[in-house]
Amino acid sequence: MSDWIKVGKLSDIPRQGSRIINSDEGDIALFRTIDDEVFALRDECPHEKGPLSQGIIHGKNVTCPLHSWVISLEDGCALPPDEGCATHFPVKLEDKNVFLKY
Repeated sequence: MSDWIKVGKLSDIPRQGSRIINSDEGDIALFRTIDDEVFALRDECPHEKGPLSQGIIHGKNVTCPLHSWVISLEDGCALPPDEGCATHFPVKLEDKNVFLKY
């Protein structure tokens, strides 16, 4: 895992929306909640690899657009009764700038 990398400003991510970061290891989705918290997950649902960045954000969860699995933004894991986890990445905010570690 690398050092912290600035990937943009908080305002670059719409509230209850997402933004994609392209990395050498695949796309990473940044999610912003209504409370301006930011989370980062591999942009693949653990079920059928649906694009989580196109899902619906509610609270600290995102619902996959393919089969409605609900994934926690805090740890990337599916909520019961489903099982599996999307890769979760550390994110921090400093002066409304978003930093990602991957």
